[in-house]
Amino acid sequence: MSTPFTPQAVEAIKRHMNDDHAEDALIIVRGLADRPEASTAVTSGVDAEGIEFTIDGGERVRVAWGERLTERAQVRKAVVRLYREACDRLGVPARGEK
Repeated sequence: MSTPFTPQAVEAIKRHMNDDHAEDALIIVRGLADRPEASTAVTSGVDAEGIEFTIDGGERVRVAWGERLTERAQVRKAVVRLYREACDRLGVPARGEK
């Protein structure tokens, strides 16, 4: 795993995901990490290739971005894309869509 992100940027991304998007992370884990039974998902890592979550207090799972990210500004778009893909796979509406 390599990362173009500084340790401070990684911590800020994790904090933002955990504070503001915990439910979205859980949807990503359920839909794209093949863990439909997961009840919690904490963002525990971010690098150029993907995002890592710790689920249900212990197991770590990774979800690939689908492309190599080269700058922090790409993370938001990548997370939104994963979230929408997971919603589609799970058959649930994405936030703001009906």
